Amino acid sequence: MAALLGLDVEEAQAVVIEAVRSNPDEICAVANDNAPGQVVVSGHHQAIERAIAIAHERGARRSIILPVSAPFHSPLMAPVAGVMAKALGEMALRPLVVPMVANVSASATSDPAEVKHQLVGQVTAMVRWRECMQYLKTAEVEEVAEIGTGRVLTGLCRRIDPNLSARSVCTAAEVDAFIKVL
Repeated sequence: MAALLGLDVEEAQAVVIEAVRSNPDEICAVANDNAPGQVVVSGHHQAIERAIAIAHERGARRSIILPVSAPFHSPLMAPVAGVMAKALGEMALRPLVVPMVANVSASATSDPAEVKHQLVGQVTAMVRWRECMQYLKTAEVEEVAEIGTGRVLTGLCRRIDPNLSARSVCTAAEVDAFIKVL
């Protein structure tokens, strides 16, 4: 996987199409539409290397190879999607109390069957993070929280919409404090 800085998602789509033209047996796909000017591609290593070169020819400011263990959010993850579909098929889910905004569709759902479908799709499909944040704005969400060990999504939220209040909740104490605010 590699982050392409300075290209929008449409430009990155054109880059990946060109990157596989010379070797159609390799996969290169847009994996994440993170924010304006930040797109991630995923796939076979050689195809990613070609995509980086093409992106620079087309005006990308910078590219960063991401140190990941797999080509996430690409068709190469299809076997994992099958395993996930099987596992989720064995689970009984109730309708969600708070709708899930799915990265696959950039829309909200509370329906258990649709939640399962979206989660399976997420394994191989592009993360539409920029569109998800835009959806939240149209839904009149005013504050978002990134719960985990990093601050990457918080920064992306601020780039997408500086008026959206975004915070990072990393430690157990921060989670406890955040829950009290809710």
